[in-house]
Amino acid sequence: MLRIFNHYVPASMVILVLIEMLVLFFSVYVGVEIRFLDSNHKEASIALLEPLDIKALIFSSSMLLAMTAMGLHTRNVVDDFSSMMIRIFLSFGLGFFVTAIVYYIHPQFFLGRGVVAITFIVAFFGILLTRTIFQKLDNHNIFKRRVVILGAGKKALLVEKLLNKAQKQGFDVHGFISINDETVSVKDENQIKIETTLLDLCQENKIDEIILAMDDRRNSFPSSALLECKMKGIFVHDLTVYIERVKGHLELDTVHPSTIIFSEGFTNAVSLNSFKRGFDIFSSLLILIIASPIIVLTAIAIWLSTFGRDPVLYRQVRVGLCDGPFNVLKFRSMGTDAEKDGAQFAQKKDARVTRIGSFIRATRIDELPQLINVLRGDMSFIGPRPERPEFVVNYEKIIPHYALRHTVKPGITGWAQICHPYSDTDEDTKLKLQYDLYYIKNYSIFLDMTILLQTIQVVLFGQGAR
Repeated sequence: MLRIFNHYVPASMVILVLIEMLVLFFSVYVGVEIRFLDSNHKEASIALLEPLDIKALIFSSSMLLAMTAMGLHTRNVVDDFSSMMIRIFLSFGLGFFVTAIVYYIHPQFFLGRGVVAITFIVAFFGILLTRTIFQKLDNHNIFKRRVVILGAGKKALLVEKLLNKAQKQGFDVHGFISINDETVSVKDENQIKIETTLLDLCQENKIDEIILAMDDRRNSFPSSALLECKMKGIFVHDLTVYIERVKGHLELDTVHPSTIIFSEGFTNAVSLNSFKRGFDIFSSLLILIIASPIIVLTAIAIWLSTFGRDPVLYRQVRVGLCDGPFNVLKFRSMGTDAEKDGAQFAQKKDARVTRIGSFIRATRIDELPQLINVLRGDMSFIGPRPERPEFVVNYEKIIPHYALRHTVKPGITGWAQICHPYSDTDEDTKLKLQYDLYYIKNYSIFLDMTILLQTIQVVLFGQGAR
C-alpha cells in the first residue's frame, strides 16, 4: 500500500496503472507501424506525424483518465470478467470522445483516421490482456505485504473480519499473536505463537509489518521487542492506520480524540486552501457550460409538468461549514407537499417522487443547481454531503465525532458517495461518516481529482441514487 499525496493506494494498482500507461503509449507506435507497413514512403509518412512521443502521451493520458472515470482504477478491482469488459468498452468510448475533442481543439496532434483506428484496436486488446494477466497475478502474493497482528482480542477481531478484503488490498495476514492474559476472540487456526523472540518470528516468516491491535496497552506492552523489530526495518503501525489503508475509511470504534489530535491530517487545509477554491470555481463553471442544454431542458420539463404552478427549483436548509445553515438548490423532483409530515429520507420507489423526478434523481441531474451553491461559496465541489439540521441534531448525539464533518465545506460529491450507496439508516450514516473522516484527514488535490473522475462512473451506473 503506497501513500500518494496523503491518499492510500494499493501498490498493485499503481503498478497496473503504470503498465497500462506504457501499453497505451506504445499502442500509438504499433498503430503507426501497421498503418504504413506496406507503404513505399513509410519513413516520410511517419515523419509527417512527428512529434509522435507527444501525440502518444496525449492519447495514453486521455485513455487513462477515461478508464479511471469508468471505475477501472478503484480500490475494489473489478473481478467479474463481463463487468470488466463492459467498463473497458465504455472507457474506450469515453476515451474516443475525449481524444476527438483534443484533436478538434488542437488539430496538429491528430494522427490520422487510419492510425487512430488501428491504435484503438491495438490498445483495446493490449489493455484486455494486461487486465487478464493482472487478475491472475494479483490473486498470488507477488504484490502483497506480509503482516502479523499483535493482539488476539476484540480489536484483533476487527482485523480478522477483514482478511478477505485485506488480501485484495495487498495485505497477507500471517497470524495473530496473543499478548499475556488477553481474552482471545480470534479463531484458533489464525493464532500463532512466539517460540523465541518477536524479531525471529518476523524474520523467519519474512514479515513486513506489525499491526498493534491489543485491547489494553497499559500492561505488558512489548516496547523492547517492537523497537528491536523496527530497527531491523520492520514497520510498526497502529490498528487505526491499518484499517484506514484496507477499507479506505477511519473506523469509528478505533478513533479516539488523541488519534485525531496527534495524526498528520485533520487540518483546516480543505476549507482554507485557495487552490481548492479555484478548483471549485473552475469545475463548476465548466460543468455549468457543458450541462447548460440539460439544465434548460430539465427546467422546461419540470415547469410544463406542473403547468407553471410549482417552482422549478427546490430550496432546502442544510448545515454547512462551522454549523452554518444555508439553502441548498436542487431541481424539484417531488411534489410541494412531499414533507407535510416532516423531514424524512427518500425511499426506494418513493411515491412522492414525480415521473420527471425519478429520472433526474437517477441521473443526478437534480443536483446540478448546486453548482450555484459552489460558486456562492456555500459549498465546495467535493466534500461531505450537507445534511439537514433535523437529522444533524440527532446524529451528533448518537454518532461519535459527527460534528467533524462541519469543519470543512460540504460538497456536491465526496469520498463517501463513491465508496458507499445512499444512506437512510443510522448505521449507514455512521459508515459514511467514516469515509468523510478519511477525506478530511487525507485531503489533497490528488484525492479531489480521484473523486471527481470516479463520480462519473457512479452517475453512469446509477450507484446510490434514489
